[in-house]
Amino acid sequence: MSKRRKRRKHDGDKARKNLHAGYDMLHDHPLFYDLARSVWIEGTWDAPYPENGWVVATSRGNLAVHPERVAEPEEWLYVLAHALLHYGLDHFERRSRPWEWNVACDVVVARFLRDLKLGRAPLELRHPVDCAIRSEVALYEEFCLRGIPESLLEFGTAGRGRHDMVFIEGPIRIGPREGVTYVDLLSRGLARAVRSAVNVAGGAEGTTGARDRSNSRAERARRWFMSHYPLLGALAASFEIVDDRILCARMDVHVAAVCDATREVYLNSAAALSDEELRFVMAHELLHVGLRHGARCRGRDPFLWNVACDYVINGWLIEMSVGDIPSSLLYDPDLKGESAESVYDRIVLDMRRARKLRTLRGKGIPDILPGPSSGIQHDGIDLDEFYRRCLEQGLIYHHEQGRGTLPAGLIEEIRALSQPPIAWDVELARWFDEHFRPIEKIRTYARASRRQSSTPDIPRPRLVEPPGVRDGRTYGVVLDTSGSMDRVLLAKALGAIASYSVSRDVHAARVVFCDAHAYDQGYMAPEDIAGRVKVRGRGGTILQPGISLLEKARDFPKDAPLLIITDGQCDHVRTRREHACLPFQPKGEVFRIE
Repeated sequence: MSKRRKRRKHDGDKARKNLHAGYDMLHDHPLFYDLARSVWIEGTWDAPYPENGWVVATSRGNLAVHPERVAEPEEWLYVLAHALLHYGLDHFERRSRPWEWNVACDVVVARFLRDLKLGRAPLELRHPVDCAIRSEVALYEEFCLRGIPESLLEFGTAGRGRHDMVFIEGPIRIGPREGVTYVDLLSRGLARAVRSAVNVAGGAEGTTGARDRSNSRAERARRWFMSHYPLLGALAASFEIVDDRILCARMDVHVAAVCDATREVYLNSAAALSDEELRFVMAHELLHVGLRHGARCRGRDPFLWNVACDYVINGWLIEMSVGDIPSSLLYDPDLKGESAESVYDRIVLDMRRARKLRTLRGKGIPDILPGPSSGIQHDGIDLDEFYRRCLEQGLIYHHEQGRGTLPAGLIEEIRALSQPPIAWDVELARWFDEHFRPIEKIRTYARASRRQSSTPDIPRPRLVEPPGVRDGRTYGVVLDTSGSMDRVLLAKALGAIASYSVSRDVHAARVVFCDAHAYDQGYMAPEDIAGRVKVRGRGGTILQPGISLLEKARDFPKDAPLLIITDGQCDHVRTRREHACLPFQPKGEVFRIE
């Protein structure tokens, strides 16, 4: 036997082995036990299996499975469950437009399996479900009226552009007993799954370790969010609860902490919280993740930023009446209605007092644990996008189910996070457009233009700039040159400033370098800023002297704006001029360089 034939035989054996393993897992699940017994899984004689897909469900009760596709058992579990749900949800109906009906049913099944968290969706089926909670009929009518969105064409198990529900004439191969439908079998499975979950929670099923964890107070608090509080239910379902007091003691977690990269919430059982206080603490940590507070630190002091977020979150949770606030948490009613950024600007004015405050993790340390969250994926989705979707979908569920009112500030933050951020260089370009309008040239005969060869006797006017139009067309640059500034960040900022200055006809800018002292470089051409700047200092950071130097300079226009470039590890600056900067937003705009 040749090597190619041996390899093909080995792949075929592995494909069948994993397929049977996935079917066994499906058969053992209480929800699909009856359905799996009433459908012929490997009958491929009535309908050809999908060449580029996984499985096709036929009206005769058999599944045409791709016999040579090599996949993991968890993937087969997901795919077979998808096909069985078409039977259990009574999707085999003849419609005038079968393609729209098939896609509508696939979207509903994909949403069902996503909420059920059964198996693992194959890579080509891992697509976010953007539709709100609607039935198959409602989605079908919308698709017939408006067409099928491009993002909803990937949920079927037969491959793109193919039906995964096929009607074939003839009797059902196996099917349920007489007088029983597939819908009845799914209903029985739901009842069996609920009983199993109750038995596991009560300690009647499962191993000892699993029984203890599922019945812990922390797990009961998480299940409460999943069943009673839709705003945070999806986030609570996505996180693992770690309530090991020994591990929390090693990590210096006095009460609670959260890590968005590993999707873990740490709860110290030694804190002796009541059930209502435990719900408050868990909601606190989940909001930290959902509102992306760790990613929004953006060069600020991590602990002080955490404290500012704690003040805002605790005020919202008290207003929402989610549990009881523990006595040690940060809360100030005078900060009601303020954002975390504005609270941070208040805190940095008295850093000595702020350093003595406590988060849920402890004194002087943030309860948002650091982690490499930027490059991590969850089910094919970027981690930031995954958490934003959870909170955004939870907000929709909260309103649809009438679970009560929410603070206006929280709703605004959730909706703001759902919008894609604008790149910093685009914002900087808009800032230049606002302060430096294009120069409109005028026609003049004082210096004639070149005459056309066809009419050499007719003088032509020349387009020239109005006299004095460039006077005062400048701005000030206060550049943080301390040791904490990254050279790559400096290069990006100076290069963008130089290119935008040239394109907006700004012939010179007043440049001041600042670290422990201010170094006035005078007026510099844009190309000199980008290519031949010699950075001085590299000590500590005090920006206020440089800003005061420009405000008091007699040769600097009174209405010229300021552009402050810093990493945020500096003093709090004050200026009455129009300005834009990185870490503060008292009056000016903020461009965060990534």
